[in-house]
Parts: sequence; C-alpha cells; structure tokens
Amino acid sequence: MKKMIIAACAVFALTSCSDFLEETPVGELTPEQAQDPNNIEGLIISAYSILDGQMDDASSGLNSGCSNWQFGDVISDDTYKGGGGTGDQNPVHLMEIFHIDPTIQDYNRKWLALYEGVNRCNQAIRILKGSDYDKKETRIAEMRFLRAHFYFNLKIIYNQIPYFDESVSDPSAFASISNKEYTSDQLWEKILNDFKAAYEGLPDSQPDVARPCKMTARAYMAKVYLFQGKWQECATATDEVINSGKYQLLPDFRNIFLPENDNCPEILFSVQASINDGSPNNYNGNPGDRLLPPGGPYPNYGFLRPSQNLVNAYKTDSNGLPLEDGIDVSENDYVDTRLDHTVARPGIMFLDVQLYDWTPREATVYGPYSPKKRIVSKNSSYYLAIWPYVNALNVYIIRYADVLLWRAEAAIELGDLTTGLKYINQVRERAMNSQTVKTADGTADAAKYRIGLYPSFSDKEEAIRALRTERRLEFALEGERFFDLVRWGIASDVMNTYFEHEKTFRSHLQNARFIKGTHEYGPIPQAVIDLAKNGIIEQNPGY
Repeated sequence: MKKMIIAACAVFALTSCSDFLEETPVGELTPEQAQDPNNIEGLIISAYSILDGQMDDASSGLNSGCSNWQFGDVISDDTYKGGGGTGDQNPVHLMEIFHIDPTIQDYNRKWLALYEGVNRCNQAIRILKGSDYDKKETRIAEMRFLRAHFYFNLKIIYNQIPYFDESVSDPSAFASISNKEYTSDQLWEKILNDFKAAYEGLPDSQPDVARPCKMTARAYMAKVYLFQGKWQECATATDEVINSGKYQLLPDFRNIFLPENDNCPEILFSVQASINDGSPNNYNGNPGDRLLPPGGPYPNYGFLRPSQNLVNAYKTDSNGLPLEDGIDVSENDYVDTRLDHTVARPGIMFLDVQLYDWTPREATVYGPYSPKKRIVSKNSSYYLAIWPYVNALNVYIIRYADVLLWRAEAAIELGDLTTGLKYINQVRERAMNSQTVKTADGTADAAKYRIGLYPSFSDKEEAIRALRTERRLEFALEGERFFDLVRWGIASDVMNTYFEHEKTFRSHLQNARFIKGTHEYGPIPQAVIDLAKNGIIEQNPGY
C-alpha cells in the first residue's frame, strides 16, 4: 500500500527521545501486552513513522525532513536556500554560507529525529527478542535495517556520534554514552553489521512496499562500502543487486518523479508519504519539503532554488557530452534533457500548470530558477492546497540509478574503466531516450536538448570526472551532492571555488567561506553537549 506507516503508533513507544540525553519513560507494555501481535506491530510501525523526520506534531518537522535538502543541497553548489530573503529560515542561510554554530535549529532537530528513530528501533527489537511472534525474525531484520539507516544519516551529517543498541534500556544511561567511544571506522562497521543482519534476515520480497527486502539491505551495504572506500566490496554488493533482476531504470526520467510511480521498479527504498488519510495536520505527507513549491501563500514558497552553477552543469557540446566552459547557459546552447525536468526555468512549461513566467520570491537575491524534480502539480490529487501545503510524493532514498553509478565508481577506482563506462552510459542512455519538455503549444522542444554517450575514457582521471559529473546531473536536488563532495575529499576546493565566482552576482553569498577540516560535518547540538555528563560528548573540530 502507498503508506504502510500512516497509523500513528507513538502510543506504543516505551520511552521518548525528545531530549535524547534526558529520556523519561512514558509507559511500558506488560509481558502479556508485549505478546500481543497488534502491540508489537504498533511498535514497529512507530519506528517506520519517524522515517520522514516528523517526530512530533510540531510544524518544525520541516527542519528535520528526510530529503536532506538543507544538509545535502543548500550547503552544496547545487542550490541556494531561497525563500523570502536571508532572514526567512535564517539558520538555513547561516548553513548556506557556513557561518554555523551548535545552536542551529536544523542540526538540533535533525539529531533529535534521527535518535528518536534509533530509540524506537531499539525498543521494538527488545520486545521482539522476548516474544514468540511468528514474524519475529523478519521484523527484527527490518528494525536493524531502519536503525542502520538512521545511524547512516547521523554519521554522514555529524561524523562522531554516540552509538547504542537495544542492550541500553536505562534512560539515565544515555547521558553517559560518549561520541568518541568508537572510531569513525568502528562506527561504519557498526552500521554495516546492522545492514548485514538485515540482509541475512529479510525475505526476497515483502507484501508491503514500504518494508525493505533482502536486496534493499544489500544495496545499502554497497552505499556503506562506498563511503568507506571499500571498492571491491562495493562492486560485489552492487553486482548482486543488479544480477537479482528485481530492479530496472524507469524508461523515462521525468516519470520517476510522478507520485503514481512512487514504488516503481527503479525505487529500492523510499519514505512513503500520503495526504488526506486522517492523520493530524496531514503530517503523513512530506513535511520536510513543505517549503518547496508549489505550496504556501505565494506563487510558490520559493525555497531550494537551483544555482546558476547547477544550471550551467547541464550544458552539453555538439556530441551531447557535458561542456564545462564556465559560461552561463543561453537559449542557443545544447542542454541535457534532465535540466528541464530538474529545474524550473523562465519561459518553459512548469509541469502541467503554466509557463514558468512568474517572478519567484526574492529573484534579485536568489535568481530566476525554482526546483521542479520533486514537485507535484497544483492540479494533482497528491497535493494539499491548504496548510501545511504538503504532497504525497515519496522521498527516494535509493534508486536503481544509484546502484548503477556506485558500480561504475567502484569499477573505475579498481581500474576497470570499461565497466565504469558501461554503467555511466546506461544511465545517460535512459536520459537520452526520455521525453523532452515542450513549448506551451506542444509543437516543439522547449530547448535544444542533446545527450550523447561517452565513446571511451582515456584514463582514470577522465573516468572519475565523468562519474562525478553524472552523479550531479542525475541526482541534483535529491539531497546527495554535499555528501558526495565530502566523501570524494573535494568539498573545500569545490565550495570555495563556487563561492568565489557566485559572490560576484549573489549578494547573499558575500561572506560565505568553507573551512577545510571543519565544515565537512555539522556541529553536535549544544543542547546535547550541555546535557551530557562530565563532558562525555565532544564537539566536532572548529565549532
């Protein structure tokens, strides 16, 4: 079903993680209640329900959304914050220019939401281990998968994090868990071990699309290997997913981002969303992205505005290959078809609504572009045209295109340029054969679209450059870019080069600067450090 987790089951949670280090028990299941399958499923659904980052009924769920638009897009070279100027959601503006401190609301809310997810998984695992529930092993595997997912996000955002599993049940113990108990490598192994356990315990398929299966876990293992730089292990894992035959690229790039295709064969794992399902405030929609168009009391809320740098990245040469010439795209240039499925540009159709010809909020600050990829039409039944202006488009965590490009990256790093070429071209070929955006009368293409395949790579350096460009073009506005820059070790160079150019025409970036060795990761929230016992939580370098 579209939304397995719509039943709000927080009433089954044994403790609250609202303050993480100040947990207070709010209720317990008796041994008899713990054997009731309905109560056990309630605990499990409660863990699933936190995937969207909505850990309470507060509207600030937008600060902890699962798409990571603040943490992966805004602090990258792909997008500007947007909105009603730098004072609108000012903490995100401070993130964008890397004037970050440990009191930033988004880093605090994200931390709380992710640890609430960890906590709910741990609770469910403890109850399941003591039960005779007939789905016990499968559900434990699901909870270990979700716990690993929450920890994965904590790791890539904050790096050195406290780690605890279901063996820690005393709320007072949390204040004594250090974020330096495990090294970075050991934390990755902890996360990997949960995904391995999920892989071993999950079935090949599930009756509910929201639940992970064996290959979902195997793909997430590949992503961990990617971040560890374990290329052979990544190649082996991605080969298994590819050879399983369970997944395929959707033939048309644009159709991936239509709600009716949310659970198509390209999607390995996503966070399910729904509206008008009886939930309070419709927060089973996508609360994290509710500031994105077309919502709000404006033509659009105006957040997550694509940068000129991103738009220019879609320029192609006469062979349809990326052309990085540093010159802004003009109407006479060839462009990758994915540009106008990703970015709303003036004079070009915006979904089925109208020409994108309105003046976006603060265009003099943030430029003329708006996001388009993860947006639904105002005419769509999947869009809620009243507060909180959410939609029912799922948030994709792993797409099959991810798996193909992970395989390409692993191959290239292992020196197998032929295999790398094969999988990069497979992704490009789908884009090449996708529908183009048409003019308002539908008689012609809205731009000069041209995509070609790479004939070969002359050396590893060229292959790596092509791979990194392809990931940017394919996954722009999906919350991945900044994390890629960090794991590639190029965040400082890319961001400071970007700022140097962009600040010549974007006034809000005048004081932006990226400090190598600090800004690759966010700060540990100050509230967490203050609550910890005897300085057991150490702040990240530079904050």
